[in-house]
Amino acid sequence: MRRTRKTRMLRRAMFVALLAGLVAAGPVTGATASIPERMNGSGERRSYAGSIDGAEYRVEVPENWNGTLVLFSHGYYVEGVFDPDQVALSVRPETESWLLDHGYALAGSDYKNPFGYAVADAQRDQIALLDWFEENVGRPTRTVTSGMSQGGVISTVLAERNPHRFDGVATNCAEYDTPGSWNTALDVGFVVKTLLAPGEDIDLVRADDPQGSTERLLAAAQRARQSAEGRARLALAGAVGNLPTWFSAHDPEPTELARRLEQQAAWVEGQLGGLGPIGRVDLEARTGGNPSWNVGVDYRRLLAKSAYRETVEAAYREAGLDGSDLEQDLRQLDRAPKIAPDADAVAFMFRHGLSRGHTPVPVITMHNTGDGGAIVDQERWYAEQVQRYGDPGKLRQLYVDRGMHCAFSAGDEIVQLRTLLDRVRTGRWPDTSPPALNAAVAELGPDYQLVLDIITGQDRAAPPAFTRFTPPRFLRPSR
Repeated sequence: MRRTRKTRMLRRAMFVALLAGLVAAGPVTGATASIPERMNGSGERRSYAGSIDGAEYRVEVPENWNGTLVLFSHGYYVEGVFDPDQVALSVRPETESWLLDHGYALAGSDYKNPFGYAVADAQRDQIALLDWFEENVGRPTRTVTSGMSQGGVISTVLAERNPHRFDGVATNCAEYDTPGSWNTALDVGFVVKTLLAPGEDIDLVRADDPQGSTERLLAAAQRARQSAEGRARLALAGAVGNLPTWFSAHDPEPTELARRLEQQAAWVEGQLGGLGPIGRVDLEARTGGNPSWNVGVDYRRLLAKSAYRETVEAAYREAGLDGSDLEQDLRQLDRAPKIAPDADAVAFMFRHGLSRGHTPVPVITMHNTGDGGAIVDQERWYAEQVQRYGDPGKLRQLYVDRGMHCAFSAGDEIVQLRTLLDRVRTGRWPDTSPPALNAAVAELGPDYQLVLDIITGQDRAAPPAFTRFTPPRFLRPSR
């Protein structure tokens, strides 16, 4: 019974981590494609499935194809936890149907290995699929690349490195600085290990027993939830990562301190389970070592800059602790042995896991304000890169006022894509104010306003919720 409980806790936490990643572009050499299976040849649309160099793909072409192709990149899949039964072509199934009904062709690759940090495979496999489409279906008049979570940053890099192949980019709940993402997860785990599991056999990186290390971290977090002192230190772990205090896709943002701490602690567990020692097995295998570090990190400074500093201070007061207790915990973090990276792994992440913000084509992003799976701070970081290296006039960033990761309705996704396609077609952005966007979602009707909470698995109706929002500053950018 105890082992089963641990396994459930681990699977729940891992499921939160549908992180964004990106991949290296490059020419496909020696590609071999299976003969495509035309799944229905005489209906209203043509459906194809096959594989290219071992990467499964799916293509849907409506009978009245308007010449536009939407190439979709899926997110971070955890094997045995999140394993769809077919290649995804959109965030929501209703979006796929709507796009096909309105004349858009859809395509997506599952990558050679769809699980984990599938960076190098995904970029190559998506370009190979685009080549296949042009050869076997036809050359699109316009191609936009769309993606969720890890697939969002794949989409930006596809366009950055292949600007002649794409006309626009749409990202959903994306991260753009994946080395920074993994450093954030390291910070969260470091605080939990140091303050809540001192002396325990836990390897945060290069783990000899990744399963055991992950279970011990999660057990420490569960113990901490049972006391006010523990909850305060969990809040510190959340604050150094700017993890939000809103977890549910269906409930309003909590205002009471107890509920805020409870929901932030759920995000802490998600980081520990999904991007902790177990998640790093795949990452370290792909990058050739440990790409994360906290050498030189001043956790006092991170807390001072955190959007949740006041939450931590309130949690310490609630526990009967004062500023000297918080200062003592920060000194303990300062004295604890730090983690250095492997140079080759860092080079891999910088080569393959970082969006440059060049914007050769229009880009529209969409993020939940309470997303702690792909932390919304990265939207601000990406906008700063575009300001520095791209064209800010080509970027529009949309925010949906909900908790959870990738908690969008089909209406949200359709309105986002229509906005991008208007920009591609006319050269001008339409009205992207929250009232205009919310009215457009409402016009689609209730069938397009269901929102999935990926933890509870519940699909519920949710009103349109586009809002004005300024994300906090990203605390651990890689550049």
